[in-house]
This record gives sequence, structure tokens and C-alpha cells, in this order.
Amino acid sequence: MRVLKYDPKRLLEGYELEKVSIATIASHSALDVFDGAKDLGFSTIAVCQVGREKTYTRFSRVIDEIILLDKFADVLRPNVVELLRKRSAIFVPNRSFAVYVGYDGIEREFPVPVFGNRYLLRYEERVGDKTYYRLLDEAGIRRPRVFRDLSDIDRPVMVKIPHARKRVERGFFVAIDGDDLKRKIARLANRGVIREEDMNRASVEELVVGAHFNVNYFHSIARKRVELLSIDRRIQTNLDGVLRLPADVQLQIGDIVDIEMVEIGHEPATIRESMLERLFEVGDAFVNATQKVEPPGVIGPFTLQLIVTKDLDVVVYDVALRIGGGTNVYMGVGSQYSKLYFGKPISMGWRLAEEVRECVEQGCLKDIIT
Repeated sequence: MRVLKYDPKRLLEGYELEKVSIATIASHSALDVFDGAKDLGFSTIAVCQVGREKTYTRFSRVIDEIILLDKFADVLRPNVVELLRKRSAIFVPNRSFAVYVGYDGIEREFPVPVFGNRYLLRYEERVGDKTYYRLLDEAGIRRPRVFRDLSDIDRPVMVKIPHARKRVERGFFVAIDGDDLKRKIARLANRGVIREEDMNRASVEELVVGAHFNVNYFHSIARKRVELLSIDRRIQTNLDGVLRLPADVQLQIGDIVDIEMVEIGHEPATIRESMLERLFEVGDAFVNATQKVEPPGVIGPFTLQLIVTKDLDVVVYDVALRIGGGTNVYMGVGSQYSKLYFGKPISMGWRLAEEVRECVEQGCLKDIIT
């Protein structure tokens, strides 16, 4: 019989709460998770893939145990699940968990307590019935207009499409209008950057111009509040390199270099204080919407990637329903707004581990896992 939803209480059966460990896929934001967990006294487990384990063996201070697999998806194997449960592991989802293991496997074949709402992970997609568009609309949060019919395009657009070779990456490109879009699809397909057949999986959104921010929130069950912990910005290849060139050179190489906005790093950012109230409104509305659409809603960390326009309007263009990719930038130093809550700057990994610690003590662990 197929499992539709795991019962949190049953997932925790047999767990020794005084020996809870923190586990995650060793990729994406794992180092932040491990560092924060060790700061709070938890044992840590890195689920590594052969050929990608060296980083985690070299940072062994924050990793107590490595589970080495041929591929990340093998974390679903019964013997691996049994080992994680024997270690009383709470599994922290990141983007690599979703991409390499897959939503179906996470939802139906992984009887391990997952921190947060595992059933929200697939809402990061842009196609199908479960998308972040649906969450934003339910929350009443402005997002870029989506063009379903390419003949309706009457303005510059941002095209979000799977990369032809790097399939786990999302390829982005900008087109000035519908005719330019058709030309660029043909050119990028010919150069092997995208595949024309992937256009049925692509999202074509209006290009919103403004300042970009990744706003990292935390919905705490133990403290019954939504926290705004940090803000960062993306560094993207090869966009970052092109933007460092003089304008005349950018124009000269425009037809030679295909700009690929692949996320490669992050940098800290702040926002003017008068905007913080609006960010709290958006964060609260988003949490409420997730609770209506996919109960129990978002738990713990989530990120809203947004643009602030010249009119100081907020437009959310992407969503992470788990720990974001930019949190590593605050590892070891702590994030800017977190000090206002805790009296000291803390990282997202620390905040996550603190929520687990508090819920173990308060008896609410079942309320922060699915």
C-alpha cells in the first residue's frame, strides 16, 4: 500500500530523543547545517556520493559520520533508512535532496523524520498543479506575469528552462520580445545551451527590473513566530564576469558569449529599514498560504527571492521551501538580523539546530517534522 503521508508520531517511534542526530545530503548548504548542529551539541551525519565526498572528509570537525553512497538517491535504500533511524536522525532537506532523490521518493519511500514539511518541496517547481505560483497567489504576493502563449509576449521576458547539459541547473535567458525569444531559442539550442523540446517545461515571465534580494526567513514552531534572519544576493556565472567588463566590450561580445545565470555563490546584503515591515508582511502572508495549501505549511527555514522595484513594490520571482543556498555566507560569523532576536549573530544552521533542541525539550519535535 502506497504511503500518502507519514505520521510524525510514528516516524519518531523508537527514537532516543536524548541522542538525536542531524543528517543531510552532503551538498548545497550542508556545511552550514553541520556547523550549527555541532555548536548545539548534536551528532552529525553526512550522506555523501562517491566522488563528491572529499570536502566533507576535510571538514571532519563538524561531521561525526559519513554514509558513502554510489548516488544520493540510494539514501532511500532500506539499509540506509535503517541506519539513519538507528542514529535517531532528523533529516534536513536541501535543494540537492530534492533534485537528486526526487519528490516521489522523499514523500513515499523515506520513513525518516524530515525537518520541516517534505510535501512542500515539490512546490518549488513552475509546472504542474503544485507550484510556487499557487502559493504566491494564495498569499496575495505579487509575482511576475507568466506568458503561457508565446504569441502574447508584448514586453521583455525572463525565460527559465532546464539547462541542456547541466540538467540539475536551471537555465535563464532574457528576450526583448516574442521575435527575439524565437531567435534566442534557436541560437541557444544550436549551441547546446538549451533543448527546444524543454520549452514545454519552461516558464516565460515578464522581466521585472529592480534590486534583487534573497530574504531568508525562519518559521519557528517552538517560539511561535516568523523570523527574518538574513538577506543575501546571488553571484552567477557567467553573468558576473560579463558585468565586470566595460559596456562597449559587453556589446561587442553579445553575440559570442551566451550569458548563463548559474548560481555559483552568494554575498551578504541589507535592505533599508523602512522596507523591513513590508518583508514581514510578505513572509507572514506566505506562511499562512502554505498552511492553507499544504498543511502543516512551511516549518523552519524558507527563502523568498524578490525584486524591489523603483516604486518600492515587492515582486517575488522564486521560492525555496527549505534552507536556502545562500546561508553558507553567514556560517561562522552569523547573520545580520539574527542578532536582534538572539543577542548574538547566528547562522541558519545554528537556528535550525536550536529549533530541534527546543522542541526536544518542550515535547514539540513531532510538530517540526513530517
